[in-house]
Amino acid sequence: MGWGYGYYSAPSAAKLRKQAEKRLAKIVKKDPGVQPIRIEGKAIAKTWWGAAWCGNLERYADYSNRIGRGRSYVKNGQVLDLRISEGLIAAVVSGRDIYNVAVKIDRLPAANRQGIAALCARRIDSVAALAEGRFPEEFGEIFMKQGDGLFPAPKEIRMSCDCPDRAGMCKHIAAALYGAGAKLDADPLLFFTLRGIDPSEFIKKSVDERMKNLLANAGRKSDRVIADDVAARIFKV
Repeated sequence: MGWGYGYYSAPSAAKLRKQAEKRLAKIVKKDPGVQPIRIEGKAIAKTWWGAAWCGNLERYADYSNRIGRGRSYVKNGQVLDLRISEGLIAAVVSGRDIYNVAVKIDRLPAANRQGIAALCARRIDSVAALAEGRFPEEFGEIFMKQGDGLFPAPKEIRMSCDCPDRAGMCKHIAAALYGAGAKLDADPLLFFTLRGIDPSEFIKKSVDERMKNLLANAGRKSDRVIADDVAARIFKV
């Protein structure tokens, strides 16, 4: 990288990757628990929920070129560390220097949590899929709806980076958010963690509610029971 003939000459993708690898090696020596983002293939996210998260980023961008640079950064392996915890995406991103990104997200409101729990309780098969780390697509509209589901609305998210760029979403923040999309792609239960829900307790509660309803209805006669004389004619018994 450097300046020539009065303009900035951007480094090639290969140079950026090599620089990021060297910086990552130094960080690993200090903290073996780092969690770099590695993208295999062209797509950052391969599932519908991961792609939905990445597509949602444009809502927060004040400069569209930052989004494109962020995609390049994450594909080049420049997100050296990314961790998702309750209400926080924390990342270390390699650029001209090494920058620290923090994306703070509000805890999911109680009403939203109850609505999602009720939805899960009605679909025990889908709860099983969640426990296996998959989002059933029938949950998509409610789980991913901005403001009512697990996706944060713009007012619920606050982003910061210690780089000199004054944009609300700089390329380092964009890279971190795309990196989060890749991580959520692999482990959708992190959506729950991010919004302040213990996924194991959430799933257990949904299963318990479902079993309670099943037991409560166990003694009730169904309107769809076939009468003995009708069954005899059908099955010739």
